Amino acid sequence: MDLSDLLLHGTVALDVVGLLVRLAAVVVIPPGRRPTSAMAWLLAIFFVPYVGIVAFLLIGNPKLPKHRRRKQREVNRMILERTAGMDAVPDEDPGPPWLASVVRLNRNLGAMPVVTGNAAELIEDYDASLAAMTAAVEGAREYVHCEFYIVASDATTAPFFAALEAARARGVTVRVLFDHIGSLRSPGYRRTLRHLRRIGVAWRPMLPVQPLRGRYQRPDLRNHRKLLVVDGDVAFLGSQNLIDRSYNKRANRRRGLRWQELMVRLEGPIVGGVNAVFITDWYSETDEALDGEIAAVDPSHAPTTLECQIVPSGPGFDEENNLKLFNTLIYSAQRRISITSPYFVPDESLIAAVTTAAERGIDVELFVSEIGDQPVVFHAQRSYYDALLRAGVKIRLYPAPYILHAKHLTIDDDVAVIGSSNMDMRSFGLNMEASLLVSGREFVARMRQVEDRYRALSRELTLEEHRARAWPGKVVDNLARLTSALQ
Repeated sequence: MDLSDLLLHGTVALDVVGLLVRLAAVVVIPPGRRPTSAMAWLLAIFFVPYVGIVAFLLIGNPKLPKHRRRKQREVNRMILERTAGMDAVPDEDPGPPWLASVVRLNRNLGAMPVVTGNAAELIEDYDASLAAMTAAVEGAREYVHCEFYIVASDATTAPFFAALEAARARGVTVRVLFDHIGSLRSPGYRRTLRHLRRIGVAWRPMLPVQPLRGRYQRPDLRNHRKLLVVDGDVAFLGSQNLIDRSYNKRANRRRGLRWQELMVRLEGPIVGGVNAVFITDWYSETDEALDGEIAAVDPSHAPTTLECQIVPSGPGFDEENNLKLFNTLIYSAQRRISITSPYFVPDESLIAAVTTAAERGIDVELFVSEIGDQPVVFHAQRSYYDALLRAGVKIRLYPAPYILHAKHLTIDDDVAVIGSSNMDMRSFGLNMEASLLVSGREFVARMRQVEDRYRALSRELTLEEHRARAWPGKVVDNLARLTSALQ
């Protein structure tokens, strides 16, 4: 057999294998996926079968391994048992009539109950937020639970690390969790690990991608939560990572980029809910059960009536908890919806909910950054602006050089959500997130003040301006939109 025959037979064999791969993909990929996601994967495999199948094997499974999902279910059962009888909003509740169904949805999906008797303080200033968290750690007596997508030891976070070290020195138990890939991609990662070892805290990387150590799952599944709990008395939750405002990247400093965040400081029974999220993640990473720290909640003698509910979400759950919450709230709105999301890449259900709200006369506004720090996401996001603007959604562009990284939502004058979750398909299906549902007009009024400040700084994008952008940008926007469906 000469070389030409070998080449012919090899080509035929590759064609047969490629055909078999395509046929198998039609059977394997669609079940359990959104139609857009399934179609994107099928197109990738049909046009570039070998590249497509390798990519699918690496990132095609949007769920965590079975043992991690089992641990999530174990903790959920424990939470349900210890919070039995707290399933419903009281009949005399001053909130909107639809609130009870939203609370029930969150309870069924994420196990956490709604609790009253809380205090919540919003913190907009980046440095003030770090200072408040540092002060809380400085007052710790029993334990500090620190969990952030990115943890970095730098000049900005030095006081916080010093507070952790001092707490450890006086006998406080300090546990630190950070996302492996999220922190690894940040400058100074090894320096941060050395610092954590030196000060003697217990720490673990979350969702580590370390196949040689037997730790592996889909590499783009990430733990995106940002929270801090001190002694079960005070908690912090929101969008801010534990890192300098520039994220310590030369390109960001060269562009003068500065991240604008929003955190909430919590007291009251809801702190136990935030702590339960940390305990679940600690158990997932260490096999150490801290279930004794998940206490039964009794808010009956609490001095306030602010109602809060933690909504955990991510690939450890069977459903997309945050997406279902957002859609339900948007469809429940009667007068006004304000959305702040740095990465707005919705699926079909969310874009339908938002545009339908505007079309039925609801005042809908979306705050996004004028510029982006992640080009693919920025262009994918812009591809949705036409449909939003045509429906009547007001898109407000927060000015450069700031990246509006805060993540929150307000509905009418009654309900707010704040946390780590973006309104994009990554946050719905691939990231572990933590959101806080708050019912209380005084708190929503404070959220409205934050939105008022955004509005004063932002400019409104018009449909004419958006459609007038150069055609190369339109092509890039649409191509980026296609990649967002590969989940």
